Amino acid sequence: MTTLSPAAIDRRTTSTPHVVPATATRRRHGGLRRLLLALPIPLAILALWWIAVRQQWELPFGIDMRFLSDPVTVAQTWAGLAFGTASDSLSGSLWRHTAASALRVLNGFLLAAVLAIPLGILMGRLRVVRELLDSTIGILRPIPVTAWAPLSLLLIGYGDRSTIFLVFLAAFFPILINTIAGAHAVPPRLLEAARMLGVDRVRILVDVVLPSAMPSITAGLRVALGLSWVVLVVGETVGITTGLGALITQARDMSRTDVIIAGMLTIGVAGMLSDAALRRVLSLITRGRPGLT
Repeated sequence: MTTLSPAAIDRRTTSTPHVVPATATRRRHGGLRRLLLALPIPLAILALWWIAVRQQWELPFGIDMRFLSDPVTVAQTWAGLAFGTASDSLSGSLWRHTAASALRVLNGFLLAAVLAIPLGILMGRLRVVRELLDSTIGILRPIPVTAWAPLSLLLIGYGDRSTIFLVFLAAFFPILINTIAGAHAVPPRLLEAARMLGVDRVRILVDVVLPSAMPSITAGLRVALGLSWVVLVVGETVGITTGLGALITQARDMSRTDVIIAGMLTIGVAGMLSDAALRRVLSLITRGRPGLT
């Protein structure tokens, strides 16, 4: 039997090549693949946008590209709004506007989720609750948020509360409808098993119906969050001086298409980041169950 000295063992150990786990390699390659697939379309849009402005194209619906700022100008404007490199009154104001808008979206969205999810669970599982509220919701749901805007200004007044109310309305119904669908589709065998184990009705709703309905609830939350950013601009166009909608309104009054587009792109990025944050939070809450996010 051959024995190895400590030095020989050390040489063998240190000479062994480092093996990268296969999962880490696949994850890195998957991230690179997603990045490569995500780049071509935005780059093509930027190129067409730049060419259309330079060539002064006239598009369908009477869109005259002569009056639109090119991508380079918009990028410079965004940098001025974000980092204060411009010399106008809007310089360096982007973060203040974005923070104000994000806070309004968060308040309206959370309020809608807190009310819509429990109500949707009850309507999905209790027939009497569904019959009691179904017609009322059927009447209110088709009313566009823009129709609520004048009424909210008269009843609530100008300011944050009116905007939060409009965001709440936009987010409430998608969450509610998806929660009702998810709760109604819970497999009967799960409910029967819970009853056989002696679980009371309240615990069944919390421990059986809610987890089973989470895929539908997740879809409703994501749709509602996107609509919240859409409606935000409507609420911030009147009587509010801070917010991305207010920034876009000021830019419209000054005929600054570069600022308008910079504000629009900021809303898009903020919506994308908030959706990613929502998916992360839901993944932590549901402990990473597949199919939820």
